[in-house]
Amino acid sequence: MTSALEIRNLKKSFGSLEVLRDVSLNAQQGEVICIIGTSGSGKSTFLRCINLLETPDSGEVLVKGELIKMKRNKNGKLNPIDQNQVDRIRSKLSMVFQDFNLWSHMTILQNVIEAPIYVQKVEKKEAIQNGLSLLEKVGIVEKASQYPSSLSGGQQQRAAIARALAMKPDVLLFDEPTSSLDPELVSEVLKVMKSLAEEGRTMIIVTHEMGFAKEVSSKTIFLDEGRIEEEGKPNDIFNRPKSRRLKQFLAANL
Repeated sequence: MTSALEIRNLKKSFGSLEVLRDVSLNAQQGEVICIIGTSGSGKSTFLRCINLLETPDSGEVLVKGELIKMKRNKNGKLNPIDQNQVDRIRSKLSMVFQDFNLWSHMTILQNVIEAPIYVQKVEKKEAIQNGLSLLEKVGIVEKASQYPSSLSGGQQQRAAIARALAMKPDVLLFDEPTSSLDPELVSEVLKVMKSLAEEGRTMIIVTHEMGFAKEVSSKTIFLDEGRIEEEGKPNDIFNRPKSRRLKQFLAANL
């Protein structure tokens, strides 16, 4: 069976700092993989390398079996061979960021329909209909005509999730989606994400919400100093950790 997303031996450094050291991942269709670890362990960089917001130093990214084609330039750095391929594959990998990244000059509905109309060439009427349906799905359809500044952080993040879903992606990438929220707003975003997991969406989630990761993930990965220190079923990771570093991390974060 073709994986929804496969990462092979990803490496990334910033100057002399090795951020990712030979990280691999294989996500099957409908799998929810939660990535946990301390700040600076490489979690966010890993997500950004998957959709080429950061270019890895080496390794391969395959989406539904299709390899993103890369070559080295004269300085030895990897670059995409075909930007059209990158743009097409990125549309299959919708990312939800820590700080929402909504366009402040557009209404919430405009934020949701912009990419389907201009990237995927969806008819405006269809995009609006789908956009309103998605805003209803995440519980903020009544905010469709408002601007991001008038919404709470939790509402803005739910709008960002609707915008990601509007592209009908094969894989959803979440980069610490609740880290910028006040504690009382976290649950409303996690509730939406849990419902997406129950629908069978393929999701890669970087999170510091340990209870959520334990409940929702089909696989949990503990990243430490740019390496996968331990991975497995959430029940094993959280209840029967093997490595010393994971035991230390859980003791400090549970």
